[in-house]
Amino acid sequence: MDLHLHRADYLQVGVTSQKTMKLLPAARPRATQKVVIGDHDGVVLCFGMKKGEAVAVFKTLRGRPVARLELGGVLNAPREKIFVATGSEIRGFTKRGKQFLSFETNLTESIKAMHISGSDLFLGAGYTYSHYCDCRDQHYYLSGDKISDVVCPPGDRLARVTPVLACRDRLLRVLQGSDVLYEVEVPGPPAVLALHQGDGGDSGEDLLFGTSDGRLGLTQITASKPVHKWEVRNEKKRGGVLCIDSFDIVGDGVKDLLVGRDDGTVEVYALDGASQPVLRFEQALSESVTSIQGGCVGKDGYDEIVVSTYSGWVSGLTTEPAHRESGPGEELRLSQEMQSKISSLRSELEHLQLKVLQERDRYQQSSQSGRAQSAVPAFSINDKFTLSKDDASYSLLLEVQTAIDNVLIQSDVPIDLLDVDKNSAVVSFSSCDSESNDNFLLATYRCQANTTRLELKVRSIEGQYGTLQAYVTPRIQPKTCQVRQYLIKPLSLHQRTHCIDHDR
Repeated sequence: MDLHLHRADYLQVGVTSQKTMKLLPAARPRATQKVVIGDHDGVVLCFGMKKGEAVAVFKTLRGRPVARLELGGVLNAPREKIFVATGSEIRGFTKRGKQFLSFETNLTESIKAMHISGSDLFLGAGYTYSHYCDCRDQHYYLSGDKISDVVCPPGDRLARVTPVLACRDRLLRVLQGSDVLYEVEVPGPPAVLALHQGDGGDSGEDLLFGTSDGRLGLTQITASKPVHKWEVRNEKKRGGVLCIDSFDIVGDGVKDLLVGRDDGTVEVYALDGASQPVLRFEQALSESVTSIQGGCVGKDGYDEIVVSTYSGWVSGLTTEPAHRESGPGEELRLSQEMQSKISSLRSELEHLQLKVLQERDRYQQSSQSGRAQSAVPAFSINDKFTLSKDDASYSLLLEVQTAIDNVLIQSDVPIDLLDVDKNSAVVSFSSCDSESNDNFLLATYRCQANTTRLELKVRSIEGQYGTLQAYVTPRIQPKTCQVRQYLIKPLSLHQRTHCIDHDR
């Protein structure tokens, strides 16, 4: 069966982090659901769609950036309570927006991973894992590497609490209390964990993982050892996996696997009892997909894949037809709802154009004034520097919330810039004297209009170490740039391994 989905954009919030959007449970099957999302401005917004327009249910005030958002509630009941992690604090809201919880944890670092199961709260912050029950400290563990995500199979089905930590040293650490029960080596640095089919599958122990180098896998977490079931390699050189969900978007009664990647790719895999998932659908968006979930948002009866992107767009890939077809002799007219929406968008566009002209004139007048002070505009950068072991190169991903003007690459160690198919920027090289100023590379990438994401590939020389710097300049006024530094280590083309094969 072919899967045809059409994109619909709902609204835009601020810059979002990984796993900060959820759909509230529906009142009845295939009824429209409310969307709740948190952004870097600290705002938690809950909205629903009504006559094609986004209508807010509640919206909180600005605060510290929202790093994680999860739904919780009583076990075996609809998960309608909203929990957000901001800094080292956990806040809870009802579906109507009333705050019922403000819990300041004892973690010194900001929370980056969160999972909620009943009254149990599992948190990861840097290298630290903490388990709370009814806001009381239960267990603690210090990991050997940074924790990317945490999840726990349903305790009511397994009669045990075994949280699993995804750590950047390519290990899944299965805990029992404050101790490691066993470790599971995975093919790449794990970036996200999810329970298979949302509840751990038939056994309640099945765990999905996605890695930063684009691989997917399914592992059964038993009481004594792991059981690897399947792995999907990243043969198409897609981006890293940021979010995973299970939802029956095809409508055949079997939940499909929904995947969002940091290169903007949305994928649907069929899981029909085969040994390997089968790719049924893929679509490329223009920016990183930070959250993904299946449900129904735009219109009753039409399932869709709801995604949030790095710059804050909430969009749906819906099964609703994009347009109607008329038969012979029939006249197809726009509905009253569509006509009013077009009229509203036109008036909004005219208002925005007028406002832009007014602000430009105001800025020009203030810049010519002797008393005016120029303020540096703030902007966010999402960057990732990862090793691709297949071609012995490093992938540098730079993503900005606004359009990029140019990126200057400087290195004090010899490196080669490799061609990237998805890179449409024009590159120019500048001559540099490596003996006098330790400059081995100066290259400028000039981006096309409306480019918010740039991907580069570099190859280092084993044994030579130094620093690679990227100067990112967006298309904003006044001109400003941010610098990002990346270490090229002596054993730059080596990857950590936990099991040495002595028979090789």
